[in-house]
Amino acid sequence: MKRSIHHSRSGAALMLALWALFLLSALIINWALDIDSRITLTGNASRALEAEAAACSGAEIALDPNVDAGDIVLHGSLGARQTYEARMTGEGGRINLTWIVAGENPQRIEVLRRYLEEKGVELNQREQMIDCLLDYVDPDDLVRLNGAEESANYHPKNALLQRIEELKEVRGWEEFTSQPNWDADFTLYSSGPVDLAWANRDVLLALPGMTEPIVDRFLELRRGPDGIDGTDDDPEFESLDQVRVALGFSAEQFAQLSGLIGFKDKVMRVVSVGKSGDATRTVQMIIRKTGITQMIRWKEL
Repeated sequence: MKRSIHHSRSGAALMLALWALFLLSALIINWALDIDSRITLTGNASRALEAEAAACSGAEIALDPNVDAGDIVLHGSLGARQTYEARMTGEGGRINLTWIVAGENPQRIEVLRRYLEEKGVELNQREQMIDCLLDYVDPDDLVRLNGAEESANYHPKNALLQRIEELKEVRGWEEFTSQPNWDADFTLYSSGPVDLAWANRDVLLALPGMTEPIVDRFLELRRGPDGIDGTDDDPEFESLDQVRVALGFSAEQFAQLSGLIGFKDKVMRVVSVGKSGDATRTVQMIIRKTGITQMIRWKEL
């Protein structure tokens, strides 16, 4: 009987020991997994920080007044795993909405009207969008034919736009601004006139006298063999007159564009992408490149 009790106690002790060993093993495994998770998180955070540093390095290089779009120094690495690629494009190639509405110049407003038409916006909608935009930015409360002023459910700013995103608040622009990349051709930061050195197809077609064959031929020439603006294989235009010749315009035809176009605007947009391992970070800035580069806007994407 005593032997049976002894064996029973021994068996219970063994079970308790095994149970304690199991719990200890589970704790050790959990601790190891927690350590591994922390190491992974730390590694990811480190790579993200390195990617951001690389992106900032590319942006810093672009700030140099002597660096131009397409220069090889805009692409590089900081180590075995860290790379950056910065791209510079002319901000003047976009439609400057502040310039468009300033003074309500009919020629400038027609550029916006033609652009919206090119984007497939039907006539009545175009007129509403333009009149509502003018009502939104002007200081008075007079309502244009297709416009809108203060009401119970609508509150126009009655001041110039400070951010492109404010277009989402303008009546009539709801559908347009809900589309992907709707703001790709707009700016508030260029010098004003459309820069023929950088304007894309839709923006060029918004200018008087431009047709699809003329624009397509000009873009093919301007972008060089690789078909991309701002690379080292692009032909170098030294003057607006050389651009006129490339467009195939006579002096009289080119005169239609007077006051609407510019050439080699000093305001540039820089998008710098930094990578470290599988981490990617992007920074964007808008700068004015003169003797001393001036930062206009900085944004992390």
